[in-house]
Amino acid sequence: MHSSALFLIEFGAVLLGLGLLGRLAGRLQFSPIPLYLLAGLAFGEGGLLPLGASEEFVAIGAEIGVILLLLMLGLEYTASDLVSNLKTQYPAGLVDAALNALPGAVMALLLGWGPVAAVVLAGVTWISSSGVIAKVLGDLGRLGNRETPVILSILVLEDLAMAVYLPIITALLAGVSVAAGSVTLAIALGVAGLVLFLAVRYGRVISRFVSSDDPEKLLLVVLGLTLLVAGLAQQLQVSAAVGAFLVGIALSGEVAEGAHNLLSPLRDLFAAVFFVFFGLHTDPASIPPVLLPALALAVVTACTKIATGYWAAKRAGISAKGRWRAGGTLVARGEFSIVIAGLAVTAGIEPSLGPLATAYVLILVILGPLTARYTQPLA
Repeated sequence: MHSSALFLIEFGAVLLGLGLLGRLAGRLQFSPIPLYLLAGLAFGEGGLLPLGASEEFVAIGAEIGVILLLLMLGLEYTASDLVSNLKTQYPAGLVDAALNALPGAVMALLLGWGPVAAVVLAGVTWISSSGVIAKVLGDLGRLGNRETPVILSILVLEDLAMAVYLPIITALLAGVSVAAGSVTLAIALGVAGLVLFLAVRYGRVISRFVSSDDPEKLLLVVLGLTLLVAGLAQQLQVSAAVGAFLVGIALSGEVAEGAHNLLSPLRDLFAAVFFVFFGLHTDPASIPPVLLPALALAVVTACTKIATGYWAAKRAGISAKGRWRAGGTLVARGEFSIVIAGLAVTAGIEPSLGPLATAYVLILVILGPLTARYTQPLA
């Protein structure tokens, strides 16, 4: 069969399968992420029907998926939101990092994976899934609840922390020296600080430059600008994802709203491809040996996330019921954990890290909506 015809058949079958899985997840009222990961496992190394012709295109689509995930998160927040959150909620962010990153780091060291893998696994267990949590809040009708701003503040701080964490991980995985790593981090912080300054001072000017009444032109300009900045960021060894996140922050008002509406379907498409791609590079046979550590880590970090949300809500003066709801809602892990693990898998840092992260995310992306719904009644 001609290679282009084979590519179209394979890729079309993948997209059709993802659409049907997404529909099934909607019927069952939970996130489609675990189904996308399972699909990747089925069609990847050691799976039922390995892909061949379309794998390279899927890899590029996966990279675009990460960029769009971070861009859309950036569009959710303005620079002034980030600055005010940093001022008022930074203690909750510090507690969140300490309680939830530490179990991952300890587990990696206990498994004998070394310090670099420990830093990676710390990030995997630290960052909650903004996408899953936002959907859960909407599904449960809690967007207007008093504890919801506390939850969103913690998510914002985690997203902002990614702008610092990802360059550190990139430098560590590249095996660069301390001096080179320090330069990379300094560049990342400098760029992030500059973008925040420009967004606060000249956000309207930037948005006016990008703005267009024609949806097609707005889509092309925003997407082109994002990919360009992401590519330049990656060239500077900062992280394409951070570059995309900063572009999202710089846009505000009607432009951000219009870009969000236009890019949402693209984000969903390429994000699904990203999760499939991660599953493609995980051998299903490698998951059973790490299932026990993944389960233990999931139980521990579910408890630490509940404790984080409870403490942050208590600090904000929320009632006991609201504290438990806040804690239970933060449990879900998803896209960020896979993004971080994906960097380590690509760098070949530890063969078992990818399977463990996959099992860990599968457990918590299913458990998360359940803890959001039932933690407060059980408590």
